Amino acid sequence: MRVEVFPERCIGSGVCALVAADVFDQREDDGVVILLADHPPAAQQESVYEAATRCPASVIEIHDRD
Repeated sequence: MRVEVFPERCIGSGVCALVAADVFDQREDDGVVILLADHPPAAQQESVYEAATRCPASVIEIHDRD
């Protein structure tokens, strides 16, 4: 799994950081997503899928074959 984010579209809801804190964080000043792990371990992949699904701005893209 490879994860990609599009911070320019992020609205700073923080859902990703709440659901998958080891993979996503937020900038202090504006809450925009920060990707911590673009190739998360298998144990975190379910939470990454959940974060992508729940993101209200759809800024998380998951590539299964990278």
